[in-house]
Amino acid sequence: MTATPLGRDYRLLWSAAVSSRFGDALRTPALALLAATLTRDPRAIAAVTVAGQLPPLLFGLLGGVYADRWDRRRAMAAVDGLRAVVVAALAVLVATDRAGVLVLAATAALLATLGTLFDAASFAVLPALVPAAALPTANGRLQAGTALAGGFLGAPLAGLLFALAAPLPFTLDALTFAAAALLARSLRPTPTPRSCSCRPDELGEKGRFGGHNCKIGATRGVWAGVRFVRGEAVLWRVAVLSAGTNLAISALMAVLVLYALEVLRVPAAGYGLFMTAVVLGGLVGALGAGRIAARLGTVPALRAVLAVQTVALAGFALVRQPVAGGFTLAVFAAGSTVWNSLWAAYGQGRVPPELLGRVGAAQRVVALLTAPVGAALAGLAGAAYGVAPVVGAAAAVFALVTLAAWRAPRSERDARPAGVA
Repeated sequence: MTATPLGRDYRLLWSAAVSSRFGDALRTPALALLAATLTRDPRAIAAVTVAGQLPPLLFGLLGGVYADRWDRRRAMAAVDGLRAVVVAALAVLVATDRAGVLVLAATAALLATLGTLFDAASFAVLPALVPAAALPTANGRLQAGTALAGGFLGAPLAGLLFALAAPLPFTLDALTFAAAALLARSLRPTPTPRSCSCRPDELGEKGRFGGHNCKIGATRGVWAGVRFVRGEAVLWRVAVLSAGTNLAISALMAVLVLYALEVLRVPAAGYGLFMTAVVLGGLVGALGAGRIAARLGTVPALRAVLAVQTVALAGFALVRQPVAGGFTLAVFAAGSTVWNSLWAAYGQGRVPPELLGRVGAAQRVVALLTAPVGAALAGLAGAAYGVAPVVGAAAAVFALVTLAAWRAPRSERDARPAGVA
């Protein structure tokens, strides 16, 4: 990273994201393992997943408003500081045997609520730190770095640390959030957009134009991002397709720990290592996203990604052995990072700076609308029929989304991301 031309501030943002992702890679499998030690009821485990998915839907648009109204650098630092406190409190509860399923659900919900502001601010701040032509590369390296540090370091350690002492993964996660807060606070102040939501001919408070003097209205400000996405053909189409894929991905993730332990026979201590396959696939996908888009174009590349993911997920549903399961899951994860990198770069390069927070939040809200439904259905179906049919159903949903994507007419507004090589 020291040789990259993207600059000091990008390196700070990259380091903050890597630090935070390392902790997430410890906490996420540890939460799943902790829930599995408390209960083997798929409905209870899925409830923890749903608790973490509802806040982005309830508060995501509002998080975008404040990301456009507040200093994005300070917002990111404050959120990570608060998340450090929350996870540290969870570590104490785990150490004192007071962390039940309700505590896990409440923690997941609180972290996700704070994350709505952080996600909107980080999406909006990146175009102010790197040149527009470098956005595809910056997004790809950001995802590659988080995959490398979070997966190859965090995921293999998660199961081992949990086996040694259940509070350990959560304690380290709290420390990584604290480090990420300090790094985000070290970013140079980014320019404030001329106007948050005022028209060019409107005056802000005290008779001055623009910046934070203009209040973002509770109605017009919140829905401005949604209106922009709805009016941009490619952004809207990809958001709707993402909603379809997230229905399947959420169902898969809700039962993945049980599927790995019971169907693929992955040892509990090896679950973190098994999940390294996801990170490895994500790393490969992130590093190759720019080249794929340059060769195929944005929308054709996303269509191809959906087809590959469908085949990979179908293979994952059919295998009954850890190595084969890890390989197919890695291919599936590679497609996810390609999708996310290109979608983010496309939006960041075409959205006005004063709307970046709200548009990014609107994209996420539309894409995640189906996630709680998928997790809830997976819990109910897993309890009634077992977890194996849930994975098969997820592959079927992906096949339907892929068919819809390939049957949709090509948009004349599709463009190759600038600067991709």
